[in-house]
Amino acid sequence: MTQFLIANMAPIMFASLVVFLLSGFPIAFALAANGLLFAFIGIELGMLPPELLQALPSRLFGIMENDTLLAIPFFTFMGLILERSGMAEDLLDTIGQLFGPIRGGLAYAVIFVGALLAATTGVVAASVISMGLISLPLMLKYKYDKRLASGVIAASGTLAQIIPPSLVLIVLADQLGRSVGDMYKGAFVPGLVLTGMYMGYVLLVTLIKPSAAPALPIEARTFREPSGKSGAASVLVLTALSVAVGVAVDKMYKPEAPLDERLVISVGAAILFAFVLAVINKALKLNLLSHMAEKVTFVLIPPLALIFLVLGTIFVGVATPTEGGGMGALGALVLALLKRRLDLGLTRQAMEATLKLSAFVIFILIGARVFSLTFYGVDGHIWVEHLLTALPGGQTGFLVAVNVLFFLLAFFLDFFELAFILVPLVGPVADKLGIDLIWFGVLLAVNMQTSFMHPPFGFSLFYLRSVAPREVKTSDIYWGAVPFVAIQLIMVALIIVFPGLVATGGHKAQDRSITRDLSIDLDSAGPKPSAPSLSVPAPAGQAGGGEGLELPAQPAAESEPSAPQFEFEKKKN
Repeated sequence: MTQFLIANMAPIMFASLVVFLLSGFPIAFALAANGLLFAFIGIELGMLPPELLQALPSRLFGIMENDTLLAIPFFTFMGLILERSGMAEDLLDTIGQLFGPIRGGLAYAVIFVGALLAATTGVVAASVISMGLISLPLMLKYKYDKRLASGVIAASGTLAQIIPPSLVLIVLADQLGRSVGDMYKGAFVPGLVLTGMYMGYVLLVTLIKPSAAPALPIEARTFREPSGKSGAASVLVLTALSVAVGVAVDKMYKPEAPLDERLVISVGAAILFAFVLAVINKALKLNLLSHMAEKVTFVLIPPLALIFLVLGTIFVGVATPTEGGGMGALGALVLALLKRRLDLGLTRQAMEATLKLSAFVIFILIGARVFSLTFYGVDGHIWVEHLLTALPGGQTGFLVAVNVLFFLLAFFLDFFELAFILVPLVGPVADKLGIDLIWFGVLLAVNMQTSFMHPPFGFSLFYLRSVAPREVKTSDIYWGAVPFVAIQLIMVALIIVFPGLVATGGHKAQDRSITRDLSIDLDSAGPKPSAPSLSVPAPAGQAGGGEGLELPAQPAAESEPSAPQFEFEKKKN
């Protein structure tokens, strides 16, 4: 029995963690308790030296020294201030009027505003609750299909998981030892593609069943010119002029500058031009722009300016993600102050919610550190590596298995739990197979996005249920989410088949992974402990090549973070 435990300690430890999680025990304490329990068992069996637990204090201090995690409270606070200051309400009202005259216009507006809120808040709960309170009653009033309406709102809120400044991207960058800025760049295009796919689904529904998403009736279109026209033509003209200004600035800017820097400068110039033109038109009463064009400009420009301030400075390299988050939090306070909606009560609510989320993340991270210390001590990382690299198909087989595993576990775990438990285990294996970790992180982020949409435990569905009218049944919300979960899975497949969707480039490895302080020299720890013999044989001749897929490879010149190795030796018989 003892030899069986020693030989299979890693899989037994992992299985016991699953039992802990399924029992409903809080995840942070389940991780820590599991790690300490098996540490004591390993010490008793002679597998681990007692000195191993002396590494715990340094690992916990390492969490406090990790400045990357500071971006989480900054971006959370920014999102909560913006959500409580009424930005979502203004956006939904204005964009709804803009798209209202076409079939599915309110659904398009919800998706567009969901993407915009994702780029400014990064918080799923804030987006779903805001759009559920404002848009869902309106969509039901104008006879939208209940399933389509609820599915669009729930799915649009989850865009905050993949569009920067997403919290999950910060956590994944930290766990994979990569720059948050590089992770943001890599996720930008997939986030936009996913938004377009949501809109494509709405278009398909309106073509097949027009009654499911009717246009707004004329009496509901409040933005009218004295002539009776909607003023949408003026919006198109202003957009075209702004794009022309942006293209002109790009042509005049340094041609040798990186693409992301030129993009930020040109987009910033276009936004500034539109805002200045609208201000001059209103101040001098030139009547060059319609009422709708003015309203759209003054409602859209503030959040777009905040996006430019935060993401633009990060992409160009002027600010780190932590500094960008600090600027975003300050910018959100300024916007709320300008709208005269900033008061002590709002600030206190936002700070309390930020404190709760930050404490939640830190406690899970502490538990994960305790668990991973013991798990790596019993060579659990080697067991996982052999288990995954032994799969047939090389890179392709590994990616299919990991994505299926994450998808199934997302039924029961949220993205923080998946990121802190599984990513540190599969990340080194992906690195060894030659998969670019930025690309791999974005792929996992898109997959973990489904954790918010899974019936019956998806948090996005719970958020919507809490604010939905009684006429919307829970089954309507669940069935409405199914097509969007399928779209998210299609997006996962597209990233695998077309890896160029994720901008990887050359990026420097960051010493920020959860296991960065796991290497422990125990040469002076007394007698050498015996290491477990693994029951899963190492694969022979695995070169990590996919079958017909050319996935992004790691730059050969850079030193990549590998799985930490304990300097344990087996006892001589």
